[in-house]
Amino acid sequence: MPGFGAERGQAPLDILKDSWNEETRYEHGIMFPFIIVGLLLFQWKQYVINATLGDWQGLLFLLLGCFLYVIAYRVIQWRVAVGSLPFVVFGLVWYLAGRKTALLAAFPIFYLWLSIPLPDIQQATVPLQNISIKLAQTLCSFCSVDTITVGSNIYSPDSKWKSVEVAESCSGIRSLMALLMISSAWAYIARMSLWKRGLLLLSAIPLSIIGNGFRVASIFVMAEYGNEKFAVGTWHDNSGLLIFYPISLVLMMTFHAILEGWNPFKKKKVVRTIIESTPA
Repeated sequence: MPGFGAERGQAPLDILKDSWNEETRYEHGIMFPFIIVGLLLFQWKQYVINATLGDWQGLLFLLLGCFLYVIAYRVIQWRVAVGSLPFVVFGLVWYLAGRKTALLAAFPIFYLWLSIPLPDIQQATVPLQNISIKLAQTLCSFCSVDTITVGSNIYSPDSKWKSVEVAESCSGIRSLMALLMISSAWAYIARMSLWKRGLLLLSAIPLSIIGNGFRVASIFVMAEYGNEKFAVGTWHDNSGLLIFYPISLVLMMTFHAILEGWNPFKKKKVVRTIIESTPA
């Protein structure tokens, strides 16, 4: 329903789609619809098994979603309007298929919230930027690459390569949000207890910092021992796919294995105890 945006001519989902851009650090947003569909299909058999007659209590969530949308329309807040959609869908599932089915589908439905760009998220780039610089310098020292930092610029003491600026785009906030998208879906399908899932989800924060530190350090190592133009150009633009995600995902898989006793894909055994009654 149009009514949002500068001239109130856009629908909330249209604005959401347009917000998945480089400026908001949410280019990965286009993956959310596909992941949501995948998560729903992953549990589809459970939905069918647990589907029951509808429950009128689901209408309460449906009305809550409608109320939030009306408020969002009045104050022209498209984020609140998008955030009201999961309540509407959740309430409809509860009303049509029962409470248990709605609870099973709750995570994929409310997963849409992670796709909404946070306002002023760019402010978080400065501390992450400083952490990336310090970690990159530490990793460079292990490769015998000396560096000098002045602000967000890193220099070579021997002038082997020109100064390289660790810009806001290298802070890792984009990678952090993308990794949170992956870790939350990963934790949902993992077969382990709730607290372990929580740890797996939160592991995205330190792992993204480590992965981004390796990515930034690889640029300076490439400039030191390879070609400077290639390092700050082609390698800088592609090191995210070649360095950050492989390292981060391998570390996350390792952490998952540790939580599961080094066997994350083991099948859970269900032990049933049969109690026989003795005749009196």
